[in-house]
Order: sequence, then C-alpha cells, then structure tokens
Amino acid sequence: MTQDFIKPPVEIRYAKELEALKSTDNGRKPENWVLSPKAVRTFILGSSKPIKYNGEEITVKKKFFGNDPLVERCIITLAGSRGLMLVGEPGTAKTMLSELLSAAISGVSTNTVQGTAGTTEDMIKYSWNYALLLAKGPVKEALVPSPLYVGMSKGIITRFEEITRTPAEIQDSLISVMSDKVLNIPELEDDGLLFARPGFNIIGTANIRDKGVNEMSSALKRRFNFETVEPVKDVRLEKQIIISEVEQNAVSDKIGMPVDTDIAELLAVTYHELREGVTESGVKIDKPSAVMSTAEAVSVFYQTMSNAWYYESDTMSFRDLTENLSNAVCKDTKDDLERLRAYFNTVVKFKAEKYGGSWKEFYEARKYLK
Repeated sequence: MTQDFIKPPVEIRYAKELEALKSTDNGRKPENWVLSPKAVRTFILGSSKPIKYNGEEITVKKKFFGNDPLVERCIITLAGSRGLMLVGEPGTAKTMLSELLSAAISGVSTNTVQGTAGTTEDMIKYSWNYALLLAKGPVKEALVPSPLYVGMSKGIITRFEEITRTPAEIQDSLISVMSDKVLNIPELEDDGLLFARPGFNIIGTANIRDKGVNEMSSALKRRFNFETVEPVKDVRLEKQIIISEVEQNAVSDKIGMPVDTDIAELLAVTYHELREGVTESGVKIDKPSAVMSTAEAVSVFYQTMSNAWYYESDTMSFRDLTENLSNAVCKDTKDDLERLRAYFNTVVKFKAEKYGGSWKEFYEARKYLK
C-alpha cells in the first residue's frame, strides 16, 4: 500500500508497528487515545525487543533521534489540556515529530493546517457549501469542516504547521477554542456550539528564524507548552540519521544503490562544523547564514546518489556532491559561497592531508564550488 503514494502518511508507513503496539498495549491510556503514553513513546523512540504480532516479529524502529526526554514531555503535554508548541531551527524534524505523535495518539496525522500569509479563519475552523447554503440556508448539512472542527468533533489532534507565518488575528482565533474547548458557530442558531471531544488537542510548529514575522500574542502563548527541538549535536548520530533517511527514500524510489557510509560521515562532519562554527579540533570558522540542518544534509546526499543511479554510475561523484552542497548552502547571500570556499581551503584541506580517502577527493572537487 505504501507504494501507492510518494510519501505515505505515518499511520500507513508504520501501520504494522502501530497495530503490533496496539495489540500488546496494556498501559494507562487517556480517553480516546489509540495508544497509551508508554506505547506512544515506544513507537517514536523504538524498542529493544521485537513484538510478536500475527505470527511474525515486528521491530519497532527509532524514528526520532535526539532528545528522548523531550519526546516524553511532549506526550504528557498532549495528555493534558494545554497545546504543544514545537519551536526550533528549520530542518530539526519538528514536523516529523508532530506527525509521529498524531499518528500514535489519534491514528491519523493528516488533520493539518498549513500556515501561510494567506491562511484564513475558514481554513482553520469551517466553511460552507454555498450551493447547499443557498438552497437550505445555514444548516449543519451545508457546513464544511476544517481541521480544527474535525479535531474537536472526532477527539483527535489538529496539527498547525508554521503557525507564525499566519496573520496575528488568525492565530488569536485559537485562544477561545484552546481555553474553553468550545467552537462557536453563530450561523447555526440551535446547534451553534461544538464541544471538543476527549482526545482533542493542538500541536503547533514554528521556526525560530520566523520570529517577528507574526509574533504570537502572549495570550496565545499561555495556551501552549513550548518545547525547543535542537539541531543534532552528535556527529555520529547525524551520520546515522542521514543513512537511515536515505535508505528509506531509496527503498521508496526503488533506487538499488547501497548507501556510502564514508560519504555520509563526511557530510555529517561538514554540516556539523559549518552549523556550529567550530571544527572538531576546536578551530573557529565563519558560519554560513543558510540553514545547515540535518534535513538539508539528507537532501544533498540523496540528490547525489540519485544522480549516480539514474545516470548509471557505480559510485557517487564528488563533483555532484560538492555542487549540490554549494547549491544548498549558498541560497541567501554570495558571502556564504566565500565562507564555504574558506572551509574547503583550510579545514577540508587539513582533513585531506591527514585522512586521505574521501576527504582528499572532496578537497579536489573544490573547483566545482560556484
């Protein structure tokens, strides 16, 4: 079934894991949750032992790499009455974490508002089928539910992506809903109040770099528990994430090429050092202004591997890797290209002389930085 979609929803991609966890879940469960908090934690962070289900052993893989206590706090927040706000740099897996939480708690991760400058209140709450509205007037049959209405009526999570990209007045339309758990529909005189069912909550995401675009009001902030999702700090963990994500993408796209772990490590080190502004030996370097996220590193690696696969090469090209890296880093300003060149001419040169191998080929490809 996952082959029918370019990117299957989490609840489809990991359907076996969710069913296996559900069949063995005897933990304390908030009302209307599909899994208990303990099982939700296992789904996201993985388990050391496989689960026997329908005659086979299902391994629950770790899906979110980083701060395990953060995941536990997110789960407990959603078990209460306050919303959850995930904030952090772009590319730190905020959206992925919100999808995993929604799928494990509500069984669905697609009840989502995508925040933009053009988001309107009817995209969040409800709109009308105007043919029925003209024919029958403002009756419930003519109402078209939006994600907030769906979440409240079904008792499931509503995800609000990039909430700070939406106008302030649209954000503030959530305040009364989050406080009273009631949605007022004035057009329906006799049935104009929608009371949220147990299990309803909101997960919002916001990028730190968007701060000030449409700053959340203090009243709305008080309705959320804030959790900051930090970039990956461990190079070995970042390498593991790159390999894991690329392998999943390769299976989905039927790319029959093994992942080059040496290049994955090289890319993890490069992104880590450029993001932190310091090398593994403690030398300070100029950080690019661009987002140096793990998600960008995965994209650079996968694009390079896809190029090799579709143009029928046995190995990944360091020319392609360097050009893809340059395109990813040098998005905002030409100064980032000079910073990247300086990194190659000092740090990569030193590693090439010290380690040789992939680092040497990487350094020799510096001429393709443009």
